[in-house]
Amino acid sequence: MPKTKVWLTDIVMGESPRWNGRDGGLWFADWGTQEITAVDQSGRREVILRDAGALPLSLDWLPDGQLLVVAGREGRLLRLVDGSLVTYVDLRSLAATPWNEIVVDGRGNIYLNNTGFDFPTAPFAPGFIALLTPDGALRPVADDIAFPNGMAVSPGNHTLIVAESYASRLSAFDIAADGSLANRRVWAEIPGAAPDGICLDAEGAIWYTDVPNQRCVRVREGGEIAQTVELDRGGFACMFGGPERRTLYILANDWQGPAKMTGGERSGQLLAVTVDVPGAGWP
Repeated sequence: MPKTKVWLTDIVMGESPRWNGRDGGLWFADWGTQEITAVDQSGRREVILRDAGALPLSLDWLPDGQLLVVAGREGRLLRLVDGSLVTYVDLRSLAATPWNEIVVDGRGNIYLNNTGFDFPTAPFAPGFIALLTPDGALRPVADDIAFPNGMAVSPGNHTLIVAESYASRLSAFDIAADGSLANRRVWAEIPGAAPDGICLDAEGAIWYTDVPNQRCVRVREGGEIAQTVELDRGGFACMFGGPERRTLYILANDWQGPAKMTGGERSGQLLAVTVDVPGAGWP
């Protein structure tokens, strides 16, 4: 069993961890404080952005290093310019419901998913994935997704995998040359799970976090469970980083219900787990 180390505390609700290979640190969003925070390899914290936007709040980088931030309830994709966030694309033309996660592939295609309903107050409705291409065109590319959550793109930009939290499965799509998604298929059925954030490792397995089951799990295509990291609170998101990308970072929060997502206690943690297989994918 790998050893789990508490790398950072004093987080309200951490989400969307991303490894910044340029600066050698982990960045994440705290939904409770609306901040984007960076943590270096010594565990030193730096708040990069305050008032980053309304939750859901997620982030990723373009291939040229520009930081993108999704302000989910505002329906805006933001870009960091000279230390301030400016609107990059207004997403409300596609949907008024909240936007959730973002992933950028190595060609600059931006994939964003929309919950399809206003969690947690509205009745469930399926969500969708949209594509923003480098030339600025925005369009839906996949629909009927049961609460789309974490997404990952395989090395070579061939496959996109998305967690369907309300369907207990990971689904995959082939990525076409123009960024479109095709050949939808079940990548792994994971009965009883509620997969949230995900990341890929170098052997092609997915690590997914699970809030109600308080764990982070490695699963192979087809559904074989290869490894489980047990947690003492809900697992919300995970990402590889560190030297040779062999550290699995996990954002875990004491889930206190939707009403506490922005005003709850600072019970969130960033955990670091050294695993046998390194991470993979872009960047």
